[in-house]
Amino acid sequence: MENAFQVDLRGVVDLLSRHLYSSPRVYVRELLQNAADAITARRTGDPDAPAAVTIEVGDGRIEVSDSGVGLTEDEVHLLLATIGRSSKRDELGFARHEFLGQFGIGLLSGFLVADEIRVETRSVTGAPTVVWTGRSDGRYSVEAAQSERAEPGTTVTLAVRADAAEWVTERTVTELAGLYGSLLPIEVTVNGHATTVGGPPWQARHDGPEDRRAALIAYGRELFGFTPFDVLDLNVPEAGLTGAAFILPSQANPAVKGAHRVYLKRMLLTEHAEGLLPGWAFFARCVVDAGELRPTASREALYEDDLLEHVREQLGAQLRAWLVRLAETNPEGLRAFLRLHHLGVKALALHDDDMLRLVDRWLEYETSSGPMTLAQFRALHPRGRYTASVDEFRQLAGVSGAQGVGLLNGGYVYDGDILRGLSRIDPEARLEPLDPAELATHLAPVDPAAELAARPFLNAAARALDPLGCEVVLRDFDPASLSALYLTSRAAEHQAQLREAKDASDELWADVLGAMERSLAADRPRLVLNHRNPLVRKVLSLTDMNLAGTAVEALYGMALLHGHHPLRPADSAALNRSFLGLLDWATS
Repeated sequence: MENAFQVDLRGVVDLLSRHLYSSPRVYVRELLQNAADAITARRTGDPDAPAAVTIEVGDGRIEVSDSGVGLTEDEVHLLLATIGRSSKRDELGFARHEFLGQFGIGLLSGFLVADEIRVETRSVTGAPTVVWTGRSDGRYSVEAAQSERAEPGTTVTLAVRADAAEWVTERTVTELAGLYGSLLPIEVTVNGHATTVGGPPWQARHDGPEDRRAALIAYGRELFGFTPFDVLDLNVPEAGLTGAAFILPSQANPAVKGAHRVYLKRMLLTEHAEGLLPGWAFFARCVVDAGELRPTASREALYEDDLLEHVREQLGAQLRAWLVRLAETNPEGLRAFLRLHHLGVKALALHDDDMLRLVDRWLEYETSSGPMTLAQFRALHPRGRYTASVDEFRQLAGVSGAQGVGLLNGGYVYDGDILRGLSRIDPEARLEPLDPAELATHLAPVDPAAELAARPFLNAAARALDPLGCEVVLRDFDPASLSALYLTSRAAEHQAQLREAKDASDELWADVLGAMERSLAADRPRLVLNHRNPLVRKVLSLTDMNLAGTAVEALYGMALLHGHHPLRPADSAALNRSFLGLLDWATS
């Protein structure tokens, strides 16, 4: 047995009018939208018909009058009394793209500020003037007007509730009408004051390119509150989209999604549209007007579909082309841009060869030879290396530079992927990561006589550090200010991580990880003592081997801290023991 749904009309009205929209202020937009669509419908058959919307505010009431197509009594019953029914659809139910509204629910937004909506309308067909009165409890009535309207069109009247009076003051309505409808191609007035300013600023006529650019920058400053670094035109014909992108003049947080201003058929949709640009383009804020993009039912966001995805790709391509053009015509401007927004360019370079070439040629990296681009670094150091972390670079840059080994800091976000992807643009443009154990082969050995004299100390040092899994070697290298260097290979780091995981695991997993650890053959980490350092030479001359063991534990702890290596419990214990031992020796 089939049954019909029982609909609580009052509940539906409350749901749509109070919960579909994020703020009561949208009632002005919805009333403007209906008026604009009515005028569009009339001018489709009569291009010379008047195009004006008049808003009167006062005495707790708001009246919105338009010179549109109007409705007959049958159309009033059909359209105003059926939620979801819209005149802006064809006979197959598809939205007709020349109109702003599509869902047949815009008038319900009036219930955000009023309990009663009165619609007086006269059709261009010559039918009598009709009055429709809808109430928030779901009831409505239709009757003939007591007097005929002088001209076709519609007047919507809201008797404002006391708790919504703040939304229907003259100042508020004027501001909202200007916010939502300032670009509409019709004249809108509030109590006689015009709120429309004409067409979109990016389509205005100017004396020349420089005047136009200055006007757009001034528009961006007024709109967003910052003076743009640059401005570029946007155009996606498939979506009927035109607009401008304003480049931020200061660093932007990549994690914060850009909020863009979107108009649909010159009516403001939202000031905070997300997803209009690709994620990497967080350095731009856009203002666009589109004719074919679809809004959500609340008209406060864009509907995610294939067309929006295409728009996103096209706008991203236009921003990328602007960057390439900037590199070709204004290198100094590009450098200034990269200093601000290098993260966005790096993100794009991961999957775009043109951007990767731009990064290779223009973006400066931190290296052991000073700031330079990747192309310059490869030319200066054909066998150069890069570090996978910032801490590793800071620990090893001075040492590697002094040994003639070029080192580049690849520890920031996206850098590792960019360096590994250089072969996409040039098979010879390849940089390898540095294994810290490699560096030991570049450190010069000490004089044989000096090493022989230091043998008793080195033996004592080896005994002290053997429980910590570390070897001790003596080398002669610059800078002389560095007393000791802790070097470990990638394999040794991996083995240490396995050992740490094994110690923290239960018996079953400890056996599995132990088997894996035994299968890995890796050199032990090394504590490299610098024979050129005055402190090290003093320590080497110690005759008390117990004191020598304490001293080498202190140097070991200093090297770990200097290199920002993680301290195991045994390392912390050794560092504390050496500190207390040296303190005890100093006070004895």
